[in-house]
Amino acid sequence: MSQSIDQIMRLAPVIPVIVIDRVEDAVPMAEALVAGGLRVLEVTLRTPAALDAIRAMKAVPGAVVGAGTVLNPAMLKDAIDAGSEFIVSPGLTDKLGEAAVASGIPFLPGTANAGDIMRGMDLGLERFKFFPAATSGGIPALKALAGPFGNARFCPTGGISAATAPEWLALEAVLCVGGSWVVPSGPLDPARIETLAREASALSAH
Repeated sequence: MSQSIDQIMRLAPVIPVIVIDRVEDAVPMAEALVAGGLRVLEVTLRTPAALDAIRAMKAVPGAVVGAGTVLNPAMLKDAIDAGSEFIVSPGLTDKLGEAAVASGIPFLPGTANAGDIMRGMDLGLERFKFFPAATSGGIPALKALAGPFGNARFCPTGGISAATAPEWLALEAVLCVGGSWVVPSGPLDPARIETLAREASALSAH
């Protein structure tokens, strides 16, 4: 693997969380995001088009393409076979965590409490997604969680908007945030996506 999860998280302040229905949208969407400065793309495995979209986006120069919503070792294998460069999950189970660590792929597991973080640390992980961020207690909760885990760094995702992202990015424990606002639902509008990506990439972590 060319980059660690820490390096990937530091490439841009926002990781677009992408739900893609049409494979033909994959390349123009990825090109617009990269042109706007967002190189790290999380394609969620929530649609039948997702794995083919990952394969297609991999061809876009500068794009670092990963799979999100990976729930179990079988989905992990499918994502890696499709060329994913990193893996994001909404939560952390022993089976998925062990399989991801064994594969060597950069892995960002979802955590919402201290037990989740400790389970990840038992596997040697120190980089986590905080999910669902807005409804898991928001910024006060993450601040409190980060206290006992000084080496942990997070990518809060879920309910974060362009308006609230700067507040999250100001936290010492936050390296980047995940957000779907940079890829609005509806017909693909690459110019709009590039504008939103440029605004998002101009945000800075602390």
